[in-house]
Amino acid sequence: MGVRDEQKAATREKVLVAARDLFNDVGYEETTIRAIAERAGVSVGSVFTTFASKAEVLSHVMTHRLDELYAEFDRVIPVLRGSTTDRLCSIFAIHYAFETRRVKLFLAHIAASYNPSNEAGVTPYGRNPRLSQMLVDVLAEGVRKGEVRADLDLNLLVDTLKAAYAWNYRMAAAAGGDLPAAEMSAAMDRQIAVIAEGWKPR
Repeated sequence: MGVRDEQKAATREKVLVAARDLFNDVGYEETTIRAIAERAGVSVGSVFTTFASKAEVLSHVMTHRLDELYAEFDRVIPVLRGSTTDRLCSIFAIHYAFETRRVKLFLAHIAASYNPSNEAGVTPYGRNPRLSQMLVDVLAEGVRKGEVRADLDLNLLVDTLKAAYAWNYRMAAAAGGDLPAAEMSAAMDRQIAVIAEGWKPR
């Protein structure tokens, strides 16, 4: 990597760190590109040279955070034990424990996902292929073990689980972003138990 490329990479990292902190501390809507540039110690032009918009900055911030989360999952998934329901509850509990460290940031990510003017560089909530594949794999193993009906659309089940997961963040929003991960996990456990009634073999 040449000097110029190293400088661009360093600027990108500074911008992402500054944006992550501002989105979580003051909120996505309140954060401006100028504020991000000032926090990062770079020019506004440097931000726009790297990212097309604030929404794209948020998208890359979340992708960067998810890389950290899934590095943890790479270590955890091989040793997860229990029923299909148990394993799904564990996966979502780990997600809540991770995201509630910066819950306002995740709420901003969900809200921004509903913006109809998002550019091509923006990856909205729900389009994360790693989470989807992880859930499909757990459900597929459940099918093999006879715990999940083989005639079900696993992708539809995954969409239902992810919708419940995101819905529980309303509790965090109502609490001003200050809600223990354990409470959200407990709610998700109950929702998974209800959904599981529909996938049990008959």
